[in-house]
Amino acid sequence: MQSRAIQLKHYPEGLPSAADFELVAIDLPDPKENEVLVKNRYMSVDPYMRGRMREGKSYFTPFALNTPLDGQSIGEVVACNHPDFKTGDFVAGFGGWREHFIAQGSDLSPIDPEIAPLQTFLGTLGMPGMTAYVGLLDIGRPVAGETLFVSAASGAVGSIVGQIAKIKGCRTVGSAGSDEKVAWLVDEAGFDAAFNYQRIDNLNAELARHCPDGIDVYFDNVGGEHLQAAIARMNFHGRIALCGMIGQYNATEAVPGPNNLMLAVGRRLALQGFIVSDHYARREAFLADMGNWIAAGKIKWRETAVTGLEQAPDAFIGLFRGDNFGKMIVEL
Repeated sequence: MQSRAIQLKHYPEGLPSAADFELVAIDLPDPKENEVLVKNRYMSVDPYMRGRMREGKSYFTPFALNTPLDGQSIGEVVACNHPDFKTGDFVAGFGGWREHFIAQGSDLSPIDPEIAPLQTFLGTLGMPGMTAYVGLLDIGRPVAGETLFVSAASGAVGSIVGQIAKIKGCRTVGSAGSDEKVAWLVDEAGFDAAFNYQRIDNLNAELARHCPDGIDVYFDNVGGEHLQAAIARMNFHGRIALCGMIGQYNATEAVPGPNNLMLAVGRRLALQGFIVSDHYARREAFLADMGNWIAAGKIKWRETAVTGLEQAPDAFIGLFRGDNFGKMIVEL
């Protein structure tokens, strides 16, 4: 059969543009033994993918040019040659950026749409949700009564971080890029405080206002000025979970680091980077806890969806413009 996919024409310089991508036709054979043909219903675009759009060594294999891209997706089995799946099953896989894909059955996970809408398994119940869970609980190690600050707090990861922190008894503060996002964080997601970083002149003063007793856990999604300001406000023995630095993903030259790292010595701070793929042993616990919290109404989320495979490049680029409110997904 013939289907369509998005591939990378060349590696972007700075912020990607539509010209860096190409929509192509692909031919797919019938599934062989133990293979499954999946029709994608939803695909994910995520900031980490920008790191794969450049040559050089990284924690994740770079995308190959002129070859269909990949990423998380949720789809329906339309042809099957595997004993564990049947036509009509919903599955999670790594066949994004295309309308159909063939995979080994062992590379697919069954999805139960009775638990939550299908697209939720790309966000709250998917990689972003598990990133928040592992990063906060295993790296940040929050204790009831402590103060947590999370940057990009209205995003797919940050919004879940803040809500889990509230469940664990922490005071939760977040930064976001619009007044609408700030209002949602406080009124719907239950944050104790939030602010629009686009409308302030002094991030240090803003953090002092919202975190008068200092910060015990900082969950960093942004880097740069946010990281420096958080370090300045950290309490003794504070923990910083370094999840991502979206403010630097499109930099064309090295970005200076915080100039106050010496504070980490005297305050005995722990700064630890992490990648969620190193923590898949925690997946069962994550799904159990998150399922219970969702059922109890303790977790809220937002999604930004665009329709059509041809819109995927712009959806991805929109992550760096702040177009997304919560998880950015593409409906196919």
